[in-house]
Parts: sequence; structure tokens; C-alpha cells
Amino acid sequence: MTDNTDKPLDLASLRQRIDSIDSELLRLISERAECAAQVAQVKTADDPDAVFYRPEREAQVLRRVMERNPGPLNGEEMARLFREIMSACLALEKPIKVAYLGPEGTFTQQAALKHFGHSAISLPMAAIDEVFREVEAGAVNYGVVPVENSTEGVVNNTLDSFMDSGLHISGEVVLRIHHHLLVSNITRQDKISRIYSHPQSFAQCRKWLDAHYPHAERVAVSSNAEAARLVKTEWHSAAIAGDMAAQLYGLEHVAEKIEDRPDNSTRFLIIGNESVPPSGHDKTSIVVAMRNQPGVLHGLLEPFHRHAIDLTRLETRPSRNGVWTYVFFIDFKGHVDDPAVAGVLEAVKQHASDMKVLGSYPVGVL
Repeated sequence: MTDNTDKPLDLASLRQRIDSIDSELLRLISERAECAAQVAQVKTADDPDAVFYRPEREAQVLRRVMERNPGPLNGEEMARLFREIMSACLALEKPIKVAYLGPEGTFTQQAALKHFGHSAISLPMAAIDEVFREVEAGAVNYGVVPVENSTEGVVNNTLDSFMDSGLHISGEVVLRIHHHLLVSNITRQDKISRIYSHPQSFAQCRKWLDAHYPHAERVAVSSNAEAARLVKTEWHSAAIAGDMAAQLYGLEHVAEKIEDRPDNSTRFLIIGNESVPPSGHDKTSIVVAMRNQPGVLHGLLEPFHRHAIDLTRLETRPSRNGVWTYVFFIDFKGHVDDPAVAGVLEAVKQHASDMKVLGSYPVGVL
């Protein structure tokens, strides 16, 4: 027979243990923050314009956290906790300013916060080319732009912006995209006759909408955040948007995860002015212009096979600067400092009419 009088004592001892651990965590986090402040002093003493955020260093730290994580929290959850600690400590050195494709509440803002943490200063921009301009002008440290969706394909505006820009890719974020049907507190859910969303979101939720709201008017707007804003003032409308937009505008979930493909995800790129040193697990992106002639694609891809370099993405677009010239956007594993990658780039140059390295950067950790 179990003595029930022992249970409060066991619970009390566990709580005491948690309080002791919390005190130790508080001490260690404060100690780490003090070290970060000292790093800032050392860097600025040597160089007043020193770069504080190091993408390769952060990626290495987060990978190490995931590799050494003993559980029971999973590796990704532990890495997210460390990301926020690192974000707060970095803000002591010098807060990072990040421009993203707005408005506030979009998936791009969610990607920015996932990558830089909530201590970064995030600024919404109305268009992708505005994000590029803000970074180029030095008004912000980095920009975040969408580049491809697993369902809808590449974001052409982002690829076009790279053609005219000297910025570097310094990181990537892959975000699982979950769409929800949202309403406001004035919505009559049995009378929904209009649904707002971004065109891509409509495309990603087409089957679900056909099955559940086949007769509702589908109104395309500039962003899911804008869709959420509009719903606040209309009693017969709903919006398709994500959790950030729902929280921002205080909307309720009617249905969750209504996307047709459960693996729906979007890849975002981090753009900046500095090149990134190797992190140990990197990816490189290049853009290559080629004349349209027989065997051109084979000549372009053969060096990657010869040097055993894995391609992860290949996109083709007509060039805006030459008749019958095509531009290839290529992502592959490795860093420009790797000898094998250097050999590939040299071979590609011999076949290309023009080539530009957009950047080498850590493979997304989270």
C-alpha cells in the first residue's frame, strides 16, 4: 500500500530542484551575456566598424547544441532556445536590423525571427526590391526574402533582384508553411461568403476550399497579413493566413492546417553585404549566363559531376540583357573556399558568357 503522505514531499523536492536549476540557469545566462558584452568591447577597440553577427559561428554553435543535446527536449527545440539566448546576447553587443518582405505578420517576418531571434529589430518592406535597397544602402544589416516554395516553385522577383545586386547570400531559412482559416469576433461563421488571402495561399489550399467553401468568393490580396486585417471589419468574411497574422489581429481559428500538401514549405534567403567564411556544412549559390546552343546544359553541369559536387537546385530564366541568352540559378553543396568547388567554378567560367557567385553560406540549421 502506497503512503499518500509521500507524494507532497516528492513534489516539493522536485520543485525545489527546479528552483535550484533555474537559479543556476539564470547565473549562467547572465555570465554568457557578460562575455558577449566583453566581446563587443574587444571588437570595437580593434575596429570601430567591426561585424558582430557571424553566420558561420552561429550555425556551428547551433549544430553543436543539437549534436550534444541529451534530451528529453528534441534537438530543434533546444536549438531554438539557444537561438533566443544568442539573439539577446548579440543585442547587447549591437542590435541587428533586418528588413523583410512585409507587411507585419507575414511568413517572411516569421522566417526573420526564426533565423535572428526576437531581439533583432525587424522592419517590414513593401516589395522584395525594397529589401535589397535597404541592405545595399546600409540602412539595415540584413534582409530576408522568399526564394522558393515546395508547391508553387521559385519567387521570380527575388531571382531578378539578384541579377542587379552586388549583395551576398549569408544564410537560408526553411519554414514549414501552415495555413489556417481565420475569422474575427464579429464573423458569422455560418454566413461566410468571402475569403481573403494571397494568391499563392489560395493555390496551396485549393482542394480544401473546393471541398468546404466551394461557393465562397475568393479575393486575392497582397499578403496574408492584409487578408487578416480586412477580416476584422467584415462580418461575412474569413481569411487564410498563418499564426503570426492571427495573433497580430486577434483572429480565431475555424480550421487549422488546411494546406493541401502536409510538406508545404518555403525557403527564404538572408542577404547581406559581407561574404561568409566556411562553417563546415555549407551551400553555394551562383548565377550563370549561357548562350542558347547545342550541348550548353551538358557543358554547364559536367564539371559538377566530375568534381562530385551535389546540386540542390537548378532554375532557368531568359536573360533580360541578351537575345537567346539564358540565365541559370544553381545551388550546390560546398563553400567557395573548398578546392573542389573552386575547380568547378573555374570550369564553369570557361563555358559561361558570365558567372556571378551569389554567396556561400551555412545550410539552414532550424
